Amino acid sequence: MSTRGQFNTKSPTIRRILREASELASSPSPDFHAAPLDIDLFEWHFTLRGPPSTPYSTGLYHGRILLPPTYPLRPPSFRFLTPSGRFEANREICLSISGHHEETWQPAWGLRTALVALRAFMGGEARGQVGGMEAAEEVRRRLAAESRGWACAGCGGRRNEEILSGEEGEGKSGSGEVPKELRLGYRDELTGGSDGSDKATTSSSSSQPETPTTPTTPTTATTAAFSPALPPQPASPPTPPENQGRPTPPPPTTASTSTAAPSIPAPPPPWLDSLIYLLALLLAIMIARKVWSLKTPDDY
Repeated sequence: MSTRGQFNTKSPTIRRILREASELASSPSPDFHAAPLDIDLFEWHFTLRGPPSTPYSTGLYHGRILLPPTYPLRPPSFRFLTPSGRFEANREICLSISGHHEETWQPAWGLRTALVALRAFMGGEARGQVGGMEAAEEVRRRLAAESRGWACAGCGGRRNEEILSGEEGEGKSGSGEVPKELRLGYRDELTGGSDGSDKATTSSSSSQPETPTTPTTPTTATTAAFSPALPPQPASPPTPPENQGRPTPPPPTTASTSTAAPSIPAPPPPWLDSLIYLLALLLAIMIARKVWSLKTPDDY
């Protein structure tokens, strides 16, 4: 690929993407083709052969994969560009292998495993799946026949049958085993898909014969029955406390270092000064009258 020298090959994400691209190029599958674009290593285009024994078996479907910057820690996103009657064209698909459900993705999976699961999942029904659609069977067969001549501008204008040349007719089914986790792709299965596995576990456990259990004797009782009896040990006199008989000194009293703030007297009311002046004036008048009454006529 011409993009190999444009990226930091020391990045774990870049190394993983380059390794998967090299592996898909060296070991191609007759049922699908996938490769990154020359201008963007994180955008892949794929061409998928329809699953066998379905209305899509004669069709070739083109799509796009977008890898996140932290791939494979986070899952890729998938969308079909070719109309199929099963998925809406140019809309992201809600699958357990896509970015809509990161909790079900495992970094050990790769794009080859994801494409195998996507092809197997295409034969089912939409059942309310995001990006899925329900179309009549004749419409799906007509779109399958038209999909072979569909061309992608991002892939140099090549048609699907040119990209996936070789095997004709119905697709092969031996491209790989779909992991059990990748089969949970519907909305109701992603929320409550553990019911089926729980029922399978319950049925398998109930079919096994019950193994009789042997009652166990408590270990404590067995040890007590076989341990020899020991002679009684004399009781040791109680040890008097160290401070017995000594008076406990009272805790030292510490003088309070905080002094009360001096109280500031309230200012006298303004009428008090006037009252004092008035009393002084009356006292002066009384003294003057007393002195005046004690004078004799000779004084005049």
